[in-house]
Amino acid sequence: QVQLVESGGGLVQPGGSLRLSCVASGSISSSYAMGWYRQAPGKQRELVGVISGGGSASYAESVKGRFTISRDNAKKTVYLQMNSMKPEDTAVYYCNAALMWYEYWGQGTQVTVSS
Repeated sequence: QVQLVESGGGLVQPGGSLRLSCVASGSISSSYAMGWYRQAPGKQRELVGVISGGGSASYAESVKGRFTISRDNAKKTVYLQMNSMKPEDTAVYYCNAALMWYEYWGQGTQVTVSS
């Protein structure tokens, strides 16, 4: 059984920064791709970015140059550093782990960007 627990969400002003963390527990290896998704009210869940087991990351166009994903395999933790935040970044952010037909989700953490 794999569990993902996100933390670090909160309220931030436009232009500010937040760092989200996702800690994995259970039978999960460094081979899993780890991703961050988000879902704003009334919208579909969308991919923010993903990092492979080898550390290669890719991002949605809307966050490129502002958000950075990293991982610490020894700690089974993935991070999402969010800079230059905008009101449209407001959403519930979810951590995802995927390998072949296995996929797991965290419970989500709320991020609100507002003055």
